[in-house]
Amino acid sequence: MRTARVDTTIFGATSLLTLALGGVAPEQLTVPAPAASGDAEAVAGLWLSADKTVRLRLGADWSYLGRVAGRHRAAKGTYRPEGTGLVLRDDTGLRTPVTIADDVLEMAGHHLFRA
Repeated sequence: MRTARVDTTIFGATSLLTLALGGVAPEQLTVPAPAASGDAEAVAGLWLSADKTVRLRLGADWSYLGRVAGRHRAAKGTYRPEGTGLVLRDDTGLRTPVTIADDVLEMAGHHLFRA
């Protein structure tokens, strides 16, 4: 007799963003740019992965919305400056550190470019 198998692994959209980004040579990420507290305008706008399957919109009001191609649920939440980068915090409380370098965002080894 065969029983139904249920896969209980659940990925939120923010987790998938960190897995799906990539494609930049490490030498492009050598000079971090400081993220000034209170200055969301410096990073606000649309950011895309090299293959355009991942989109991250950072708002000037410190909110963000992320989408991964093929996923129905978007990641959304707030972000704030921390050190030389940012920390994204989604609505579930998941925190994702982001490094800013040469107009590239790096999250968990994956990279986003300004659109």
